[in-house]
Amino acid sequence: MNEHVPNKDLQPLANSKKVFVKTYGCQMNVYDSQRMTDSLGESGYMPTDTVEDADLVLINTCHIREKAAEKVYSQLGRLQKMKRARAKIGRDLMVGVAGCVAQAEGSEIIRRAPVVDLVIGPTTYHRLPEALERAKSGEKVVETDYAVEDKFEYLPQINREKTISRGVTAFLTVQEGCDKFCTFCVVPYTRGSEVSRPLTQILTEARRLVDAGVKEVTLLGQNVNAWHGHGPDGSAWGLGELLYHLAEIDGIERLRYTTSHPRDMDDRLIEAHRDLPKLMPYLHLPVQAGSDRILKAMNRKHTAAEYIALIERIRSVRPDMAISGDFITGFPGETDEDFEATMRLVETVGYAQAFSFKYSPRPGTPGADLPDHVPEEVKAERLERLQALLFSQQTAFQQSMADRTFDVLVEKPGRFEGQMVGRSPWLLPVIIEMKSNDNLKIGDIIKVRITKAGTNSLHAETA
Repeated sequence: MNEHVPNKDLQPLANSKKVFVKTYGCQMNVYDSQRMTDSLGESGYMPTDTVEDADLVLINTCHIREKAAEKVYSQLGRLQKMKRARAKIGRDLMVGVAGCVAQAEGSEIIRRAPVVDLVIGPTTYHRLPEALERAKSGEKVVETDYAVEDKFEYLPQINREKTISRGVTAFLTVQEGCDKFCTFCVVPYTRGSEVSRPLTQILTEARRLVDAGVKEVTLLGQNVNAWHGHGPDGSAWGLGELLYHLAEIDGIERLRYTTSHPRDMDDRLIEAHRDLPKLMPYLHLPVQAGSDRILKAMNRKHTAAEYIALIERIRSVRPDMAISGDFITGFPGETDEDFEATMRLVETVGYAQAFSFKYSPRPGTPGADLPDHVPEEVKAERLERLQALLFSQQTAFQQSMADRTFDVLVEKPGRFEGQMVGRSPWLLPVIIEMKSNDNLKIGDIIKVRITKAGTNSLHAETA
């Protein structure tokens, strides 16, 4: 769960109202929440991090896990009480639901939770200000049609004032939707088919982020390495070519991208990892399972051996590459032998980080209709074993950082005086104990020596 951090440097407009955005789920939702807040800012809404202060509450939802919708309705029940209390003192409270649950549930949300004034999907949030005006007139607004127009053309432009409080790292969406149709996944149904953002828009936003002081840019997409477009000469470009071009922008010091699909890791993208020092050695490349039988049932369209060979190719050009992944235990039909194949794959690859879950059927997906669903207690036992192995690998990776020297991007002050917090090339947080003569500033990229590797972070001193 993530909460959008408001821009506290902006001063409230005269007679302005306040919006509180609660964000669940992936980095794409974090980006979407930021852009919705930007859009509402042009309608006079200032962000707040206190729900009690808000005139508008937006819940930006995720539909990946089971019971996600029920959690939304539970929160809406609490907002219903708040709205009634406000009405007694003559103060309005508008409530909106955005994101993937909004897309999946649509008007059902308003039927079940009358407190909701508007429902807006992830492909139509550029219409939010107009939808809000309609809701203020008493209309119950549902905007979940897949937008024909390009929503990025209709959003407010990124500028320094809108970006500066977000720090020296930023997300930049380059691709949305997915055409892979994995049988466990709702993304093709909630985010739509794969759409690549035009090159000119990406470059314009990247330059504006740099102007606002951003040093590290993470490219986002449900299937980011499926991005494609055309270069200035009309030639076909993929994500690799885009990264080469972004690396040439003065001010961008670090590049990342997430989330990738193994089927779209082409030669040019692998070459970018070889050639671009700005492209960080951290790759999130989900595999989900290690059994070819289960991978086929999941419609992943690659084998375990092909995935392992791909990892080997990537590490051959970037030996310090850290790999993270996603895993599902207990997919329908998974046997003990299938699960052991997943464990063997994990042991072979060696992960720096991973996200693992029990399979949960999502309504409307093919996986939900498959036979031989695995009992919950078996899913849980397998997940426990898998997570123990993954945790041991993650711990070993972090311990391998001890006594190493590398560059860190300074992001914010630490919890205690004399500390700053930065980010390693491998996404690990680094707590920097400053020496008396250190003069570190947010945005600096400095060389540090790791003095201690903890469970969740590294400790360092300037080198």
